[in-house]
Amino acid sequence: MKNRILSLDLAPGQAALFYLGQVGFLLKYAGRYILIDGYLTDYVDRNCCTEAVTWVRLYAPPLKPEELDFVDFVFCTHAHFDHMDPWTLAAIAKVNNKARFYGPRSVTSLLPEYGIPASAITEVRTDQAMNLGDGISFTAIPSAHEELHPDGENSYLEVGYIFTLGNLRIYHSGDCCLYDGLEERIMHMDALLLPINGRDYYRTVRKDIIGCFDSVEAITLAKNTGAGLLIPMHYDLYDVNAVNPAYFIDCLKAQSPAQSFHLFTPGEGYILSKGTIRPD
Repeated sequence: MKNRILSLDLAPGQAALFYLGQVGFLLKYAGRYILIDGYLTDYVDRNCCTEAVTWVRLYAPPLKPEELDFVDFVFCTHAHFDHMDPWTLAAIAKVNNKARFYGPRSVTSLLPEYGIPASAITEVRTDQAMNLGDGISFTAIPSAHEELHPDGENSYLEVGYIFTLGNLRIYHSGDCCLYDGLEERIMHMDALLLPINGRDYYRTVRKDIIGCFDSVEAITLAKNTGAGLLIPMHYDLYDVNAVNPAYFIDCLKAQSPAQSFHLFTPGEGYILSKGTIRPD
């Protein structure tokens, strides 16, 4: 997969998205590489099982973390281990001295424990745009998991990211539920990357698994905000917190049949241009 990512030629204005599993994506634009919530080990399986929940990955990571010596920017949305994986982040830091790491305080306060130097860490503030160069910028916005958790001024425990890549705008929500003001922040995105695993009493209360959008909410959000492409995520890696994507498609065809969408398989890439998307 690494060679395919590096050798992929993009026309000016195009961006490529590669799916790494769970909510992990790698973005390529203008010769730069952005990793979002890369979870490329079995850390959760080995460290997070309880009497109530046994975590077992359903498929292997499509990339090894030590292959990511080419990544320029590493983003984490929050401090849950399938989004901020200590083993993945530590492996990147060992092989890549150019990577810069971004996240809310809940993430950045832990990164030095994984061998990441303070000079490579940037704490994000919500609703403040940051320029990364080469036509790339981003804005962190709050995510509700399942509720909003403020963490000081302009800071939340969980965030999502709006990436601007040239004239493309891509929103990756991390783990998120709907809240007042979210729609206004993400109007007219070229791509929405949203979890669809939902939430219910038995997972939240009995198993301490905090939930996200369900399929109906994700589809409604895409429709209400005029999204170009809807990409569901966070439904396929762990049986204990998964949903059948066929339900997502049924809901979409009934509720918003004109909505463009794509279901990724792990390791798959897509090329996004303004108004157009195609396989790599």
